[in-house]
Amino acid sequence: MNPISGKGPAKIALACPDKFRGTLTATAAAEAMASGLRTAGYETVRSVPLADGGEGTIEALLDARGGARRLSRVTGPLGDPVDAEWAVLPDGTAVIEMSKASGLALVRGRNDPLRASTRGTGELIAAAARGGARRILVAVGGSATTDGGLAAVEALGWSLAGLDVTVACDVTTPFAEAARVYGPQKGATAAQVALLSRRLGRLAGTFFDRTGVDVTGFEGGGAAGGLAGGLAAIGAKLEPGFAVVARAAGLEAALEDISLVVTGEGKFDATSFEGKVVGGVLEWAAEQGVPNLAVIAGQVTDEARQELSIRADVQVFALTDRVDQAGEAFVRTATLVEEAAVEAGRDALGKAVPGHGIS
Repeated sequence: MNPISGKGPAKIALACPDKFRGTLTATAAAEAMASGLRTAGYETVRSVPLADGGEGTIEALLDARGGARRLSRVTGPLGDPVDAEWAVLPDGTAVIEMSKASGLALVRGRNDPLRASTRGTGELIAAAARGGARRILVAVGGSATTDGGLAAVEALGWSLAGLDVTVACDVTTPFAEAARVYGPQKGATAAQVALLSRRLGRLAGTFFDRTGVDVTGFEGGGAAGGLAGGLAAIGAKLEPGFAVVARAAGLEAALEDISLVVTGEGKFDATSFEGKVVGGVLEWAAEQGVPNLAVIAGQVTDEARQELSIRADVQVFALTDRVDQAGEAFVRTATLVEEAAVEAGRDALGKAVPGHGIS
């Protein structure tokens, strides 16, 4: 029975996707899903755009919570000045994406993996503190750097000065492995990866000597080329990015009395279950006892389908399966997401009605 009206199952759905990289922001994806769910017959559709603690975190939290955007001029990854956006939420929490100051997108095609620096991220944290923020959330995906966070720590004078800083880590890579795992993505050759790895090893010793903190012991310390570990050395807390963003966005409250959750992302693969949005949403929704779950993604790998087959009964919609040519999925993403959401909604409503009728 509907706990509110007593007239049968509640028709309340929740759209809570990550971004579809290169085509839709999380907000745009949520809007397309919500439109489709309303067409399917859902009386109430809640929308909570999400991120895993990497790029897109500012937009997702502003859309979920409201707040204000800020702009500060800081040092870019290769030393050029950049105007980096950050945000302040209604409760005064500052939200910083390191990619806005020290990201690979800022130096696309011309990155110097040995020289790229996190100084600008440290400057953004300092700017937020000067603006009155005492609690700061740092999202660390999309970095151009492998400096172990040293430049950011130096920009902060090796102290957080009483700030409550949480680093939302979108990976679990250890500090010492940052160069090996992510260096090639940032343009590092094999020789440069070896050099960067040795540099991180020496830096871990420096951090321990100066702060007494062993950065090699933190899960996720290698996020953003070791920035997470560097900030942890001076007192920041490291937390899984999805959980941090989901809590800040109010996902737990949004899941109350929900009969269908629809989430999604650009590519749904095995890594989606390793601290990413889709895996996190499915886990939280299952824990809340949501009866119907659906994933809409641009592409879905066999590994992802296999993982779901041993977890739960989850509907999966691949946009590439809905077009004649894969390229169409990138051109018509919003429309295809909306159409898939209509189908997901009608299927879920059909299960709730005796005889599979759709009300």
